[in-house]
Amino acid sequence: MSQTISFPVEGMSCAACATRLEKVLNRLEGVQASVNFATAKAQVDLGAGASNVTDILDAVTKAGFGAQTSSVDLALTGLSCAGCAGRVEKVLNALPSVHANVNLATERAHVTFVPGIVTAQALIAAVEKAGYGATVFQQKTAEEAKHQRQKEWRTALTGFVLAAVLSLPFLLEMVGMMAGAHHAVMLPLWVQLVLATVVQFWCGRSFYAGAWHALRSGAATMDVLVVLGTSIAYGFSAVVVLFGLDQPVYFEASALVITLVLLGRLLEARAKARAGAGMESLLRLQPRTAHVERAGQITDEPVEQLQVGNVFLVRPGESIPVDGVVLSGASDVNEAMLTGESVPVAKQAGANVFAGTLNQTGALRAKVTGIGSQTVLAGIVHMVEQAQGSKASVQRLADKVASVFVPVVLALAMLTFATGWLLTGVWDQSLVNAISVLVIACPCSLGLATPTAIMVGTGLGARAGILFRNADALEQTRKLTTLVVDKTGTLTQGQPAVVDVQAAEHVSAQDALALAYALESQSEHPLARAVVNYARAQDVTAAEISGFQAVPGQGVRAEYQGHPIALGSPAYLATLGCTIDHDLTQSWQQQGRTVVGVAQGQTVLAWFGLADQIRPEAQEAVATLQQQGLDVVMLTGDNARVAQAVAQKVGIKTVIAGVLPDGKAAEIRKLKEQGKCVGMVGDGINDAPALASADVGFAIGAGADIALETADVVLMRSNLMALVDALSLSRATVSKIWQNLFFAFIYNILGLPLAALGKLDPVLAGAAMAMSSVSVVSNSLLLNRWKPKS
Repeated sequence: MSQTISFPVEGMSCAACATRLEKVLNRLEGVQASVNFATAKAQVDLGAGASNVTDILDAVTKAGFGAQTSSVDLALTGLSCAGCAGRVEKVLNALPSVHANVNLATERAHVTFVPGIVTAQALIAAVEKAGYGATVFQQKTAEEAKHQRQKEWRTALTGFVLAAVLSLPFLLEMVGMMAGAHHAVMLPLWVQLVLATVVQFWCGRSFYAGAWHALRSGAATMDVLVVLGTSIAYGFSAVVVLFGLDQPVYFEASALVITLVLLGRLLEARAKARAGAGMESLLRLQPRTAHVERAGQITDEPVEQLQVGNVFLVRPGESIPVDGVVLSGASDVNEAMLTGESVPVAKQAGANVFAGTLNQTGALRAKVTGIGSQTVLAGIVHMVEQAQGSKASVQRLADKVASVFVPVVLALAMLTFATGWLLTGVWDQSLVNAISVLVIACPCSLGLATPTAIMVGTGLGARAGILFRNADALEQTRKLTTLVVDKTGTLTQGQPAVVDVQAAEHVSAQDALALAYALESQSEHPLARAVVNYARAQDVTAAEISGFQAVPGQGVRAEYQGHPIALGSPAYLATLGCTIDHDLTQSWQQQGRTVVGVAQGQTVLAWFGLADQIRPEAQEAVATLQQQGLDVVMLTGDNARVAQAVAQKVGIKTVIAGVLPDGKAAEIRKLKEQGKCVGMVGDGINDAPALASADVGFAIGAGADIALETADVVLMRSNLMALVDALSLSRATVSKIWQNLFFAFIYNILGLPLAALGKLDPVLAGAAMAMSSVSVVSNSLLLNRWKPKS
């Protein structure tokens, strides 16, 4: 049967590329291909006996090109344990070009695929064929999400309450038997049969549905274990009652086990909701209405109706509805929800404002620059959701164990029954022991151990202004041994400032600064802005000058009261015949300062020392990192003299200076070749190659787009102590993961032998199984006690 597929191709730079790829594809058996360079697409006709789609994609890759991929998130239903998640993941990954990650904690699948080869509808159909439900995930509003959770909670609670009420007589009977009053509390057998039947087949119907879908698709999940164990206990007891056999009944085992499993899932669902509450708390900060200015009138409109270019007003005490740029007004804005920084940021005309941040003191009039998914807040939420949906390497170990766990448990249960009957000759007690083995085994906790900790950890990071791109970045951060730090914009503030002024004898520093202010106020050079900012801070008024002229690369000049004046480097002033104070200028330059002077005629009135100021917290951050065992290295394009001056002030011993952006990546690779786990900290712009080369790349800065795209970790606060917090959070999260795995394994390591030896009643086994999942999720929630140090 013939088939035609069409998919986008990336990496073609000319028509010759398209021709070459077309030839490569047409060499494959049964393939007729046509590659269009203009649309960047390949159309492939597959005849009978043709190569499969995977071979075609491999051929595209070997030819030096790539099939362009898309991604989609699927909301899943019907997952009951790690086995279910593994089954869905396996089904999706069996489709050509598909790579899927299924997260049991969020009940979502993140899927990348090649459009044209696979569609979202095909993905959904594959999940449904496996016996589960799937829809394309759509972000709900906080109210919609809350309403859906409440509905699901009420349904689950109703099922548990009914099961608990019907199972209560069995529990009282068990207590009575343990107290020695067996006959006083013994229920009639037909009453036990009725109560147990309702619990088994009505309250436990979801287990049967899950088990049926799992077995139909060739998988064994937690539902299979619960159904098998309780059905054996119920079926055996029902036969005893219906045929009047002289045998004990075990209705209490089947009914109470189902009730306890329902309770466990109820508590687990509540705990998982709390684990994912971090992102919802961020989304709730964005208001639902905005004060929009139209034709001079202010009207209140839903945020969803705003368009880029609209003008809106934000009053004191209100949250900003969308991203924008201030047109008029002045205020202080609390941006802690984005950056984790509690100090308000001053805003005036030209400043950027972000959705969800809190306007505090004044009114702001702003123009919309970003709406919906284009806002910084939406970008943060999306990044954190992606991180929560990704898998850490330790999770892959748990997945492998979970994939073989249920078949091993089934085999152990049969062995328990056969061995017990053979050795004791008591087949009914051996059957009870086998049921206990089936019930105690719980792969759910294995599936929840990592994702719940990742959910809490990434949520905490987001609230502290630390964004991890994926789970691997969160896990890998704790392993760092070497931290490479850029100088400009990372250790320093990235903006030059006047740090010293030396006026000539008999010259007023204020008068010299007034001339410098007048000259530099007409220049756009960064050094000029530093002088202007300094003069304004000193309350100096600019002198009246005329005939301004810039001398590229050297300085500026003009006239003041009929006399020539100039400002520039010592070399430029020397060309004008000025006498240079070499002792002063060279001393300042050795300290890493840039020196400029202002002169009238051939007399230098004053020298200004400018420097890129070191961040106030840099020394403390470097010292803390070194105390934690990290080797901190400075990597900069600046000259060695300036780099050493800064390194000495912050306490860094190893300096690699004079390295161009392309060379920084090579230096990172050299360190990695020495067996070091290397992190790179930069501003995410000219450090992009180095950030990508490092084991973990940290971008420091308030959410620059290039940083979000390049780094593994984005530090929204322009504060180096956020690095210390990132390392602390990574260690705390990974510690919780290993604790969770311990809890998940210890229940089974201790419980399975006890159950097999007949030392664990099925009811107690059910309680232990339920508690294993609850304890794992609850332990993850304890991570909420982590607090940033800065």
